[in-house]
Amino acid sequence: MTTFTTSDGTELYYKDWGEGQPVVFSHGWPLNADAWDGQARLVAEHGFRAIAHDRRGHGRSGQPWQGNHMNRYADDLAELIESLDLDDAVLVGHSTGGGEVARYIGRHGTARVAKVVLLGAVPPLMLRTQATAEGTPKDVFDGIRAGVAADRSQFYWELSESFYGFNRPGAAVSEGVRRAFWMWSMQAGLKGAYDCVAQFSETDFTEDLRRIDVPTLVAHGDDDQIVPIAASAHRTSQLVKDATLKVYPGAPHGLVGDFEKAFNDDLLNFLRG
Repeated sequence: MTTFTTSDGTELYYKDWGEGQPVVFSHGWPLNADAWDGQARLVAEHGFRAIAHDRRGHGRSGQPWQGNHMNRYADDLAELIESLDLDDAVLVGHSTGGGEVARYIGRHGTARVAKVVLLGAVPPLMLRTQATAEGTPKDVFDGIRAGVAADRSQFYWELSESFYGFNRPGAAVSEGVRRAFWMWSMQAGLKGAYDCVAQFSETDFTEDLRRIDVPTLVAHGDDDQIVPIAASAHRTSQLVKDATLKVYPGAPHGLVGDFEKAFNDDLLNFLRG
């Protein structure tokens, strides 16, 4: 496996496909880099260099007790980019990975970054507060933590249904997609997966988004049951200076079916534009 070791001694796995301008993918919770395989292969076949890593605590990367927080996730991404000496990179983040990308820019700037893509991303803040009435109540995230701690296998299997919108009437359900989601999720360590819930739900990325000063594609399905669009993409597109908002009618949180095809087209067009 291809790995590198972070400054705090954690070994992180990454894949590196193709040649050309680097496109760096950050995955969602509780998945790993494999969730991006379709897009990584796509961009590598069209003249770009696709790089995707497993976040600490997830997939094939190390599972440290410490460091399962957003600042460290962003610093891990920075160390990967620096170790590979990447410049003019396009950062692509889905869900929690979108928060990781935003916090990377908040902490490390855009000197090595040409563009940003935020897909179904958690910024600016998922949690409902007095200032964010459209956010999700904390008891929902408490329920996620309880499910992960009690029977994560069953919890992940059930989560896969709403993640891909397979619970909607007329949905073309793929058991294979659900099994892949479950397999990727079960590769995440319990400690890292549990800690990450607070990171994707309670981290306020508002100031990070304001620091993004490169062209940004904000893409989101308007039937996202995991990261509702009103609290995320709509607000993000107003906070990022040079943002283009792309809304996919009826699309769920996870990449699947026609939604995935549409996003792939938009991703390639954005990379080339």
